[in-house]
Amino acid sequence: MIARQAPSAQALSAASHRVVPSASATSRFAAPAQQRRNLATVQDPPVQRKHGGLSDQDRIFQNLYGRHGADLKSAKSYGDWHRTKDIILKGHEWIISEIKASGLRGRGGAGFPSGMKWSFMNFKDWDKDTKPRYLVVNADEGEPGTCKDREIMRKDPHKLIEGCLVAGRAMNCTAAYIYIRGEFYHEATVLQRAIQEAYKDGLIGKNACGSGYDFDVYIHRGMGAYVCGEETSLIESLEGKPGKPRLKPPFPASVGLFGCPSTVANVETIAVAPTIIRRGANWFNSFGRERNSGTKLFCISGHVNNPCTVEEEMSIPLRELIDKHCGGVRGGWDNLKAIIPGGSSTPILPKHVCDEQLMDFDALKDSQSGLGTAAVIVMDKSTDVVRAISRLSKFYHHESCGQCTPCREGSKWTDQIMKRFEKGQARAREIDMMQELTKQVEGHTICALGEAFAWPIQGLIRHFRPELEARIQQHAQQKGGEALAGGWAHTAGKEGLLISPGQ
Repeated sequence: MIARQAPSAQALSAASHRVVPSASATSRFAAPAQQRRNLATVQDPPVQRKHGGLSDQDRIFQNLYGRHGADLKSAKSYGDWHRTKDIILKGHEWIISEIKASGLRGRGGAGFPSGMKWSFMNFKDWDKDTKPRYLVVNADEGEPGTCKDREIMRKDPHKLIEGCLVAGRAMNCTAAYIYIRGEFYHEATVLQRAIQEAYKDGLIGKNACGSGYDFDVYIHRGMGAYVCGEETSLIESLEGKPGKPRLKPPFPASVGLFGCPSTVANVETIAVAPTIIRRGANWFNSFGRERNSGTKLFCISGHVNNPCTVEEEMSIPLRELIDKHCGGVRGGWDNLKAIIPGGSSTPILPKHVCDEQLMDFDALKDSQSGLGTAAVIVMDKSTDVVRAISRLSKFYHHESCGQCTPCREGSKWTDQIMKRFEKGQARAREIDMMQELTKQVEGHTICALGEAFAWPIQGLIRHFRPELEARIQQHAQQKGGEALAGGWAHTAGKEGLLISPGQ
């Protein structure tokens, strides 16, 4: 019989105590069930965790927006140089093990595990080698759309200098060279002032931080060549030679700067190291998905209401990143056309991919793009994507060092063909020819500049081929016929001009 009167609060509490088992009881009953499972059993689905919404106390770069000074006193007030001596005295093996446990991957674009890279410097019998050893910090930042390293050097220079000391100790280096882009005059001035403050306070130089470890930091100003962002061409430039990549092997860890063991690392990678070690590897590893740990600086530009550089958790959804920190896409999310997710050398993604895209190395790789430097370039529906990619092709043609034939010739051809595609002055079959050309270049050059100019074009053809075809058809209608291969007018043969045979 159903009771008409509601039960009392005491009766409900008593019932709940009788019926609901405790957490310990639940775990006791659940454990045997897990042990009885065999290969045919359907496993529990993994717990889906939402990433993003990094709290202020978990941000590594506390002065990213310049609310405090860039001087040593201000840096110490928000945690820099705190017990750095204790970190150095722990030794290189402990520091590297912490970086490995944190899951930190290189923030310069390649995403190579930093702890593993640093460990290459401590090869067998390294201590018997009398040559000096160098840490080289890549502060060139020439990737279009990227504006994170300059913010660190401008607002948080002591994080970078302390990071140089900690990373240098991990690799037993004698000095660090910060190779800074020549156009960064203000950043170089702020950084040099911070280095002088650190020397004066005994934090670097002889007996750094009173630890008995000697470590010097130098600034070298480059001349703004994009290709000098590649580690071996950066080393060549640092040595006073033309910035052209070296063949590998030998790798810099064995034969690097001035023929000595060296490691080249990105500004952000080095700057986060002391905070990771101070707060613990598990803290850093708690952010982001597996194999994509930590926090990251994202630079969002283009057609958003509030372009900015922001530190966020890895694996944050792309839409949340833009809506939360940039005030959304200009004209609303439905006005979005495409996004370049990791700097100009990563393939473009259309809106339907961006809707559910996570911002980390593996998720973007699965979408046939890449995280790169996390420079998000947003394009709304007013954008001419063909013209945008054509402009990038011009940039890469200009920046090619000319050492490798596939890159030297391929970047020129892609620039010329993209200019014709921009006008529609081509044949439809040339789209496939362009795809084949980029595939021939990809993987056949000394450095990654070949991939850098090939991937944006591949992304354009993969996702926006109908736009290319429509432009070619429109040009044909306007001119009364489809252009001949090579961009010649369809009337060129009748006018007595020399054209390719078979047309």
